[in-house]
Amino acid sequence: MNGCESIEITQTAQDDLLAAYWFYEHQQAGIGAYFLNSLYADIDALQISAGVHIKVQPNGAFRSLGSRFPFAIYYLLEGKKATVLAVLDTRRSPEWLRERPSL
Repeated sequence: MNGCESIEITQTAQDDLLAAYWFYEHQQAGIGAYFLNSLYADIDALQISAGVHIKVQPNGAFRSLGSRFPFAIYYLLEGKKATVLAVLDTRRSPEWLRERPSL
């Protein structure tokens, strides 16, 4: 069975979301809020789909792709709990991703 009963968003992932919010908000007022609403909807969808995504990290982290913005949600699934480790722009260099201590 896929999905989870609870979702925890780490401080690092919250910082990722906030940084992206400000990036989009500086592009045009209101886009930052739309970004957050979209990504939180994608994170909430893990309640149904957690565990079906590809494992991409040696620590067993899964990667779910955002539905409206080019962002990836990296999470661990332990029992019925998903822990979001990072929310990262997929347009960034793969080298930058490898340097992330949370992944």
